[in-house]
Parts: sequence; structure tokens; C-alpha cells
Amino acid sequence: MLSIPKIAHVVAIAAGLSIAFVAAAATPPELDARVEAVMRENGVPGMAVAIVEQGKVVHAKGYGVRRLGSPEPVDADTIFPTGSTGKAVTTAALAVLVDEGKIGWDDKVIDHLPGFQMYDAWVTREMTIRDLLVHRSGLGLGAGDLLFVPRSSLSRAETVRRLRYIKPATSFRSDYAYDNLLYVVAGQLIEEVSGQSWENFVRDRVLEPAGMRVSTTSDAARYATANRVQPHARMDGGFRGVGKQEVLDERQGLGANAAPAGGVSSSATDMGRWLSIQLAHGALPGEDGRRLFSEEASRQMWTPQVLMPIAPSPAPIAESTPQFSAYALGWGVRDYRGVKILEHGGAVFGVQTMVVLIPDRQVGFSLQINSEDSVVLRGLMYELLDHYLGAPKRDWTADFVAYKKARVAGALAALDSGKAQKKPSRASLPLKDYAGAYADPWYGPIDIRHENGRLRIDFKQTPDMVGTLQHWQYDTFQVSWDDRTIEPVYVSFALDAQGKVDRITMKAVSPLADFSYDYHDLLFTPQRDE
Repeated sequence: MLSIPKIAHVVAIAAGLSIAFVAAAATPPELDARVEAVMRENGVPGMAVAIVEQGKVVHAKGYGVRRLGSPEPVDADTIFPTGSTGKAVTTAALAVLVDEGKIGWDDKVIDHLPGFQMYDAWVTREMTIRDLLVHRSGLGLGAGDLLFVPRSSLSRAETVRRLRYIKPATSFRSDYAYDNLLYVVAGQLIEEVSGQSWENFVRDRVLEPAGMRVSTTSDAARYATANRVQPHARMDGGFRGVGKQEVLDERQGLGANAAPAGGVSSSATDMGRWLSIQLAHGALPGEDGRRLFSEEASRQMWTPQVLMPIAPSPAPIAESTPQFSAYALGWGVRDYRGVKILEHGGAVFGVQTMVVLIPDRQVGFSLQINSEDSVVLRGLMYELLDHYLGAPKRDWTADFVAYKKARVAGALAALDSGKAQKKPSRASLPLKDYAGAYADPWYGPIDIRHENGRLRIDFKQTPDMVGTLQHWQYDTFQVSWDDRTIEPVYVSFALDAQGKVDRITMKAVSPLADFSYDYHDLLFTPQRDE
């Protein structure tokens, strides 16, 4: 979940007027009206925008409210969780250590983190620090994310230890697949090398020198900040992402063990500082020559490493399809209208961020919302890009609305089709015979209990991930979670020759379930008494 889905996976609504920008001019007053219109028409509670031009922060402003039903406004210092845009922050922390000569980008991970182990011994020996950052490890999309989504009781060190049990989806360095888990490894490596936790090192060596004075790296620090947004999502329209906006519990979304992959919270003012430093290749704002990281480190961060597959976007957003797309160190690199763009999305359930750099124009901007309406971010992103690239104005948000409506209609039709195809059937066993202790090699234990005539499931290492199994068909059940913000899941039992449960597999119910709910990677087996 930590990265905003690519265009083919966008599932939010945006609409409104086009921004009447004049290319390369200072940010015009029309931006305020545009942002407010999009928010109003799409029910986005709050938003923050930062824009940097020629090294100067020309716009840092908040809009709307921190929480629906409350009057507290979003301002330039209101912090938002920034999700996977924080991968660039973890990369910058590594760059500090590279500049100090303590590590090298192509050092073997095991030379600095001796307990590190992948599923394959050869990959363990060959994995470099660079490999941790560029999504070419062979892991599948979002593999292992249930170790920290929607929350976790695991330590970071234990999370890294579990990596050895996750089977690869492809061979090493052969393909691109976005993952979060190896950034968790990067955070643990920072602790091993520096002697400080990732949280403290990033705070002391990245955020404070950068002048990002209100940004935080831990849940405790975020909760201690009164000026923070609350998360929101649409929950009652058939599946998550459709329906009315609701306030979420801010404790759900990401375990602290995964903070190096997306645990930074920041404000418009601080994002402006961050954009300025990136565009200045590591130089800190001012005339004294101080740097956060070296010019060479900046070059490494922005150099494409792995080609990303390009799936043509359908009408009406076909023009958003790039000709070139790659992943660098914590940044996506692609073209738009013939110009190189660096960008990264970030999402922690209920809050989303988009960060964009146009190096050739010395322009950068960030967009943050306290909801899951990612097309609001995408629409405004393309309108700002068109402004700074001198393209004709276009109502991108209306185009994303049309795309979203078609995608939601297809998903709802698929759900209806699945219900229509459900066969009248009975479970093979009495309910009590499905109960027991089960475990998956990488996730760990779950309990299925028979109580009061029903089955209850408990994901033991995910606090409050508890629900009731309701019979679907044959030996498949659907979980109704006590916490309805968790993605519903089908639980299928397979029996052995003696008629006992041999294994359990799972699959998300929604066709648009976030990739971080990697239920499909789980294989639970009974834990028999010896």
C-alpha cells in the first residue's frame, strides 16, 4: 500500500475546472480556486500543496480540514504520513553513510548485516545495498507486506529474519516488482552501521539538517504532534474506495517495523525544503555551501537502474502513458511530453502523497491529501506538469473521473458475477473440525477457533485482525473482519486423504484490493501436537 498505485490501478474520483496557468510563470492565484474546487466536488477533507521554482519555495499551503466534522484547518505545517515517498528519505540516509565512507552502494548486504538471508543462498551472497532499493530482487509485487499491513507486533529485526521464508516470483535481477520489505532491510542496515535506529538516524542526520522541523519518523512523534491530519476512506459502496468518506482509526495502516519503507510524516513547508534540496543535488538552502549529501550521491539516486514495464493507459487518460519508465534509488524516472520526470507516490491507508521533480525546469511539487482519492492527486499532478511544460490546459481530473467510473463498474460487475456463480453447497466437515492452530512459513501463526457455533480467525501477529468465517461454498469461507477497514478475504480449506485439514489458502475478495494485502502468497498448514 505504501506507494500510490500506477495509473492502471487508480481507483479514486477527481473532477473540476482546468488550471489556467502560464508556463514558467510564478504559481498563479488560480491554483487555490482549483484545489478548493476539486476537494469540494470530490469530498476530499484536507490537502497540502508545496511548489518549488528555481530553488525557491513559491507555494506552501494547506486547504480544508484535518478531520471531517471538525473545524481545525490544514495549514502549511500540518503533517501527513507520506507513505512510499519516504523511500527517497531512506535512500538519502544511506547516502549520508556512503559519503562518510561507511558503506558503498554496491557493498554486499551481508557484509554489513550478517543475519540477512534471502530464500536463495546465492541471492543472499550477491544482494547489494543498491539491490535493496530498486525492486529487482525476484520477490513478487508487495511480497511480505502482511508482516506490517495493516499493523504489526513484530520487531524490525524479526521482520527482516522472516524474509528468508518468502519464495521468489522471478529470478534475481531479471524483472521489476515493487516491494516494501527490502526497504525495511535497508532501515535495519542503517541501524547496524550507524548504531542508531532508522527513526533516530533519519531524524538527526536527514530531517534536522534539512530544516524539516515538523516532520517525524515515528508513530509516537506523529501522535505527539497536534497539527496532524486524520485518515479517511470510502467504505460503504461495495468495496473499499467507493461510497461515503469516513474517518479511520489512525493506528491502522502500517506497522512501525516498516517505517523505512514509508514511515515519514511531513508538511507542505517541510516538503518544500525537501524538494529544494533534491533539485539542488543535495545542497542545503542558503549560501554557505553546506550539503545534506554529495553531488555524486544525487547522481546515483537519479540514475535509472531497472526498466519498469509500461502498460498503455486506456482512453481518456492514454496520453499519460510514458515512452520510458524506470526505477532509480527511491525514485521513479520517466518521460512526459519529451521531458524527464522524477516522481513517487506514497500511500498509508487513508492518506496519500505525490512528489514530482522536473529537473530541466528546476521545478518540483508535492500534493498531499488525507483520503484515498488518488485521482485527485493524479489529475492535479498532470495539470501542474502541463503548466510547467507549456502544454495546453486540460481538465485531467475529469478524464480520470471517467476512467475511475469504468474501472469501478467493472469491479462491481465481477463481484456480482462471483455471487451469481456461487454454488449451493455444504462444508465437508463440521465447523469444529476446521478449528486449530495454523502457520505460514513467513507470516507465522493464525488461530481458528470454534466458539458459540461459529468459526473465528485471528492473525496472531497483526493486532486486532480478528474476524468471523462465514460459509461461502464448498470448503471456502469468507471472513467478516471485526475491523471492517481490513480487506475481506476468501479462506479455502483443502483436506487430506483422512478428511482432515491439510492446508489453507487465501484470496482477497475485491478485484481492486490493495496489493499489500498479499493473501495469495500465504500457505497455512496445521500445527500438530508432537
